[in-house]
Amino acid sequence: MKSSAIEPIETNSAPKPVGPYNQAVLVENWLYCSGQIAIDPSTGVMIGNGNIEEETRQVLKNLMAVVEAAGGKNSNVVRTTIYLTDLNDFAKVNAIYAETFCEKASPARACVEVSNLPKGGKIEIDCIAWLGKEK
Repeated sequence: MKSSAIEPIETNSAPKPVGPYNQAVLVENWLYCSGQIAIDPSTGVMIGNGNIEEETRQVLKNLMAVVEAAGGKNSNVVRTTIYLTDLNDFAKVNAIYAETFCEKASPARACVEVSNLPKGGKIEIDCIAWLGKEK
């Protein structure tokens, strides 16, 4: 069996990893994106001051920057996982999420409440995207 090459994906339009991982890796046509939090990539500072709407917008901006760096777009995203420190924020997050992923192109998704996130963030999102030929 031939092993697939793993290609790291990196962009300055999303925060640099703070540990031994990549922003994303591309394996054949599959893009696996690491979780993004609300860090402004130009300053390295968390934005939003705990405002879930501002954090969500920045997280999605960072995540889509990584997808785009690999040659994809929002309609290529097939799966997301949303991590929230307070599930009561779900409706607010869902409304902003819908701005990026319209109903027709909405990926499969899981959303879970977690006890803590890096840098005191309230939300983190990761995703998987298919970058193969569209039908």
